[in-house]
Amino acid sequence: MSQIDIRQVTTDDHTAWLPLWQAYLRFYNTELPDAVTQSTWQRLLDPSEPTHGALAWADGKAVGMVHFIYHRSNWSIENSCYLQDLLVTPETRGTGVGRQLIEFVYTTAKADGCCKVHWLTHETNATAIQLYERIAERPGFIQFRNVL
Repeated sequence: MSQIDIRQVTTDDHTAWLPLWQAYLRFYNTELPDAVTQSTWQRLLDPSEPTHGALAWADGKAVGMVHFIYHRSNWSIENSCYLQDLLVTPETRGTGVGRQLIEFVYTTAKADGCCKVHWLTHETNATAIQLYERIAERPGFIQFRNVL
């Protein structure tokens, strides 16, 4: 694989980002209204929002994406960073792009004053879990939620 370049999304990246976002939603067997997708894209571009996005590029093609959100915590003075969405194209999986995207988030969040990065994945996402267990700790918490 050629050199991977990871950079924050810009307004020019919408046509590269959208297929990755749609693939991510398909991976999790979900659909969102177009208004949510449009809002997500606008948040990624708005410097006043705590939401950020980056794309991994190889040979001029976007081969991965990551979204992350800074938020306050009652357990620290500094913000925490929630890595919300991560996707690498099927043909690029296993080449280190996912790890590079996570390390991009680590570096960016640290530079922006965050004290930790955390994320969730589905318990059936065995391939991703193998990576995550090598680059982060697994604290053992179980998620509960109630959709409102």
